[in-house]
Amino acid sequence: MRLYKRDQIWWTDFSVNGQRFRISLDTTDGRKAPGIAHEKVAQAQQGKLSQASQSFARLAFGEAADRYIAGRGIELAQSSLMKEKQLLVKPREFFQATALSRISADGILEYREWRAAQNIGPAMLNMEVGVLRRILKRAKLWHTIADDIKPLKEPQTIGRALSPDQRQKLIGTASLKPEWETAYLAAILALNTTTRGCELRRFRWADVDLLNGTITIRKSKTVAGERVIPLTKDAQDALVRLRRRAETVGPVEPLHFIFASFKPVGKFENKEMVGIYMSGFDPTHPIGSWKKAWRTLTTKAGLKGLRFHDLRHHAITELAESGASEQTILSIAGHVSRRMQERYSHIRMEAKRNALEAISQSGIGNGTVNGTKKGGEVPDVSILGKKMVGAWGFEPQTPTVSR
Repeated sequence: MRLYKRDQIWWTDFSVNGQRFRISLDTTDGRKAPGIAHEKVAQAQQGKLSQASQSFARLAFGEAADRYIAGRGIELAQSSLMKEKQLLVKPREFFQATALSRISADGILEYREWRAAQNIGPAMLNMEVGVLRRILKRAKLWHTIADDIKPLKEPQTIGRALSPDQRQKLIGTASLKPEWETAYLAAILALNTTTRGCELRRFRWADVDLLNGTITIRKSKTVAGERVIPLTKDAQDALVRLRRRAETVGPVEPLHFIFASFKPVGKFENKEMVGIYMSGFDPTHPIGSWKKAWRTLTTKAGLKGLRFHDLRHHAITELAESGASEQTILSIAGHVSRRMQERYSHIRMEAKRNALEAISQSGIGNGTVNGTKKGGEVPDVSILGKKMVGAWGFEPQTPTVSR
């Protein structure tokens, strides 16, 4: 192993198993250089260094990010690739021409503080640091700083369910303005099908069977998300309205997207918008987003901060409150995290408890007063609990009822 200086920076030159390594130690301190060099030799012996990773590590962050995205192109779906690109916007701005090999734990912590000062939440910060981690792993650099970068604690929330008045207010407000029509119809479908926003945007007319009243989700976040959902009358009415809207522009093909890409242009009378027409309608591409309209209408409805994804949580909550079994909920909603399943199981049990309490308080029943036999002893609730709970500590499954 040889140490030498180049432009005040210490370098090392050594060989492992016939492979030669010439590596910058990224330090001007001659006392630290030998220790860093020995670490590099150990990494090479463990297979954690390669010529490819060395050259990648020397790239400026922007160029390294470009190469990373190009390499991920064949690994990720188009939507996931777009998300990776979006997550790199701010890291590019912060690190600019800094070489990957010069990005330290302190640098990443400074980046997090910089973003936090912009009121960015912990979930987004964790995702942005996640893409930094993936790039540095490719350069075989992440392991050197991993112990110093811990994920931020994210808020423990599974979503927001609406009260009946809030639901009515939301739908009523969304139907008021023509520019909110897409968000309004998407909300109707989400509330009646439990679908995610990304699933709605991928719907094609071939997925809809209005005759049998079903819609098929062929691609989702997980395999469990691929499912067939029965359509309620409200959901069918929304789809019929979307179909008629598409037919005003031209013929509708099975592979056309239901929420097709277009630019809404307002129709005005006396400076008041009375309708919209679709400019640049392209049914072969899905709509990008309805976020802007969603933010505006939820604020108008007094529900600022309500996410579109919360409609899925609301719909599943209503299923749980109706007493639907876990199997039924999963067959309609697709993949649901364990934490959400536990929450919905609690809701289902509360619904059952409230129903039984209503019977008890009514005082009706054969020979009972407030649910207890006259002259009888009050049953030991703990014993009943043991009998009604299975060996694994879970409530017995409610059987699915076919309709």
